[in-house]
Amino acid sequence: MNQSLGFAHYWAQGDAVSHAVAYLLLLMSVVSWYYIFSKAWSSWRIRRSAGALEGFWKAPTLTDAISVMRNADTEYVYAPLAIQSAEAANVTAQAGSLNASIDPSELITRTLRQEINRVSSRLENGLTLLASVGSTAPFVGLFGTVWGIYHALVAVSTSGTVQIDKVAGPVGEALIMTALGLVVAIPAVLAYNAFTRVNRVTLAELDAFAHDLHAFLTTGARVGK
Repeated sequence: MNQSLGFAHYWAQGDAVSHAVAYLLLLMSVVSWYYIFSKAWSSWRIRRSAGALEGFWKAPTLTDAISVMRNADTEYVYAPLAIQSAEAANVTAQAGSLNASIDPSELITRTLRQEINRVSSRLENGLTLLASVGSTAPFVGLFGTVWGIYHALVAVSTSGTVQIDKVAGPVGEALIMTALGLVVAIPAVLAYNAFTRVNRVTLAELDAFAHDLHAFLTTGARVGK
């Protein structure tokens, strides 16, 4: 009898609710791993492109600097700040535009802020899902366990006899759902923490780059240089 115990036996004895919980955990796992792999690849490319910031300032002209950053910034995270802020610095020459009436320094500041917000939104894409999976998957698995234990106890009560082997097997099988919930949740939580740290570093670099860009486009000199 012990040889028949396991997930296959639990699955065969389970009802629609138990199967739905298992399928839900499988779906959560597949989606979370998709975001883990895709964001890991994106984060690696972003960190690899971080050296483009120094290459930008080593270029002889602003046009060359933007060209260098376009080629090096494969994830297009840093380049939008330089491109859009450079366009904002020249917009005052466009007669008839509402932006032409705004102070150049304020226009550049607004443009940089908008681009940082766009990049921040891109970097945070998928993190909410990973956090949700990490926080809810254990409870989904626990629900499956409770439901399985409930059916095991009902089966024992209807049999009219209470024996440890008749209780331990079904309860142990039901606990598999809790384990599956943890298996789904732990990678999602670890990935969320790792990606959050990468985003924090990237946004700090973007903020410093935006500050230097603003100083360069308004005064012609990089801050601290």
